[in-house]
Amino acid sequence: MFSRRVVGWQCSTSLRTDLALDALEMGIWSRERTGADLTDLVHHSDRGVQYLAIRYTQRLAEASVVASVGSRGDSYDNALAEAFNSLFKAELVRNKGPWKNIEDLEIAIAEYIDWFNHRRLHGEIGLIPPAEHEANHYRHNPAATTVTASVASLH
Repeated sequence: MFSRRVVGWQCSTSLRTDLALDALEMGIWSRERTGADLTDLVHHSDRGVQYLAIRYTQRLAEASVVASVGSRGDSYDNALAEAFNSLFKAELVRNKGPWKNIEDLEIAIAEYIDWFNHRRLHGEIGLIPPAEHEANHYRHNPAATTVTASVASLH
């Protein structure tokens, strides 16, 4: 959350548990690539049924990822994910859609996430992209071990 970087995402025609699991696996893989200690990862989500599924909570436990679930009916607990969803809808869905099929949508999302992480300037982190913010952080704090991952559901 400190960098606002999207580390895991997925798109599907349904809200099945596999959708959330695929995004989670991408987030875990992304953080493992950077050498993050998975025991320091925190997964933030709302109380969506896909995040409460047994297979999903088991996978979090297997990876030693701590689940942080907001309180019922309180969008402020999940403010960063809600803010991302709002930006996603304004910057991609309303400007570029509709798409002909799921494959076209998946390509559009991949391009958007790449732009969001590597080129979009974020005022909250000093008008730099999330990837640059993370690189600066780890360059100046080589002993930093706490990394927070966020997986947002896109609906």
